[in-house]
Amino acid sequence: MASSTIAKNLTQLTSMREIHGVVVTAGLIDKTVKVRVGGLKWNNFLKKHFDDPKTYLVHDPANSLRQGDVVAISPGWRTSKSKRHVVKQIIAPGAGLPISARPPIPTAEDLVQAKAAKREAKEARRDLRDVANRVKESLERAQAEVATAERELKMQALIMESRTKKKYGLGSKK
Repeated sequence: MASSTIAKNLTQLTSMREIHGVVVTAGLIDKTVKVRVGGLKWNNFLKKHFDDPKTYLVHDPANSLRQGDVVAISPGWRTSKSKRHVVKQIIAPGAGLPISARPPIPTAEDLVQAKAAKREAKEARRDLRDVANRVKESLERAQAEVATAERELKMQALIMESRTKKKYGLGSKK
């Protein structure tokens, strides 16, 4: 089952379109960079195209991008509320460290396998938590049964004590 979901996620991630842009900010948020992608917008009144750049928050799992890098990004699964893209490769480095001196960018296969491993760990934690909750509930039920049995024994002891006092006349002082 896990291998089929890995294959499905991998095909989705690799079949998505590729967008090229420039890293605007890097290093402010862990594993996140802001990438500006160029675009044009048609103004129907002036009958002219105008620049319409878009910025995307992009997931950079290895923190390997620097400001000024030209990168290829692709839409992927959601990694946070506003991050829906992932870095595919560095096309041209900006100023600073060369690409060989930076941590490598994980491939699509690595990202999918990491996601699958994270999901399996989460399911294992959930299973352990469910077992712990069931054990806790059964322990609480057993403790409640013990408490009711102790109350019943005390009541029976009090009843027996009162019967013996009445029978032998020990309870009244005359």
